[in-house]
Amino acid sequence: MKSYLFYDLETTGLNKSFDQILQFAAIRTDEHLVEKERHSIKVKLRPDVIPSPYAVITHRIPFDQLLSGDTEYEAVLRIHALLNTPGTVSLGYNTLGFDDEFLRFSFHRNLLPPYTHQYASRCGRMDLLPMAVLYYLYKPEVLKWPEVDGKTTLKLEHLSKANGLAEGRAHDAMVDVEATMELTRRFIREKTMWDFVLGYFSKESDRERISKLPSAFDSAAGMHSLGLMTGGKFGAEALYQAPVIYIGDSVPYKNQSLWLRIDQPELRDTAPDSVFETTRVIRKRLGEPEIILPPLDRFMARLSPERKACMDENIRWLKSEKERFYAIVREHCEFRYPEVPDVDPDAALYTAGFLSRESERLCAAFHRHVKDRDISHAGDFGESHLRDLALRIFIRNFDISCFKGYEEDVLRYMEKVRAKDGATAMVDYRNERKLTPGKALEEIAEIRKENRCDSEQDNLLTDLETLVAERFRI
Repeated sequence: MKSYLFYDLETTGLNKSFDQILQFAAIRTDEHLVEKERHSIKVKLRPDVIPSPYAVITHRIPFDQLLSGDTEYEAVLRIHALLNTPGTVSLGYNTLGFDDEFLRFSFHRNLLPPYTHQYASRCGRMDLLPMAVLYYLYKPEVLKWPEVDGKTTLKLEHLSKANGLAEGRAHDAMVDVEATMELTRRFIREKTMWDFVLGYFSKESDRERISKLPSAFDSAAGMHSLGLMTGGKFGAEALYQAPVIYIGDSVPYKNQSLWLRIDQPELRDTAPDSVFETTRVIRKRLGEPEIILPPLDRFMARLSPERKACMDENIRWLKSEKERFYAIVREHCEFRYPEVPDVDPDAALYTAGFLSRESERLCAAFHRHVKDRDISHAGDFGESHLRDLALRIFIRNFDISCFKGYEEDVLRYMEKVRAKDGATAMVDYRNERKLTPGKALEEIAEIRKENRCDSEQDNLLTDLETLVAERFRI
């Protein structure tokens, strides 16, 4: 039997590789949104994590709460079990844009299968933000759509306040879950629309719909389907949508189709050596945002006459400039992300590849040894990133009495955490650095200089300064 698991995270920051969950809240319902259970997990701040000052002033979680709760390891085991309960469809607001990937990295560094909640045991995922875009465009009567500075905003906190979706402070995980659940109730009243939108989160249905898109034109690279892509990334000024054509599939990344935006005049300035400066291509995976609608009149009518004219002119230009169009196709389809040297084990989810069956077996066995606080079994992984992750599980979650025989490993790791020079800080797969003590203090000073804080936020920043000084000797 299928169930929905509405969930939300509050975290120490936005870096999915190096930040951690602080709050996880979830409500499980049946298919008719009847609540069956709820979960609220508070997670203790790890000894190797410095909360981002910007996150601290956003979620406003008091530091006495940050220093109590479950260990990350205990919490992530529970969360993994909830999302992998057979028949679970996990969903939230912008979860496929942030939370889901954050969880995958949390599962990875705790030696748990990072992808099974996406497909195994009849599990799946959805996201309310791309749904909200479609309702805003084509069923606006279901909600009041708030504005900020004269522009429509689809931020959950504003939607909740304008429509009375939930009571309580925004950025509290359970409050946001309750708001998301009530938002779903409003959407599901329009059953025809709801059923239509659900289809975009099924790989099979999404593939079938894309296959029926009409051709804008053909070239030596194949047929180039025309569609109207919708999503929050396009912004309120563009009414959260843009006309696109299919230009092919990524060569190095087999699960990505590539869609060229065709409503921007700079496209016609493209030369073979300026492809990435003048073109915008969106990478799409089946069953995930962004959503592509067929170019029917009732959908295309929301484009301004100027954007339609630009689209038509760009299509004519692409058809006539065969060499330049082929350069666009070739450069984007063959593009590889730059290889980052020395990616930290915490960030190696994508760079290390899928685990072998033997590695999966070792991970499963390791979890049994963790219960006995036996760190020696980290050595079962040999000299690999998995050994580093196994050691870090102990460093992050247990007291020093567990480290016998591995004291030097612990010291080396904590020296990395305390890196004084940002250039020597741990690096992720995007070449972004783990927040260092010195950088955290710089950001606190910047926030105060900009006079962005009320008294509660200023006190939280003072608590953060104290924590950095005490834990990281700054």
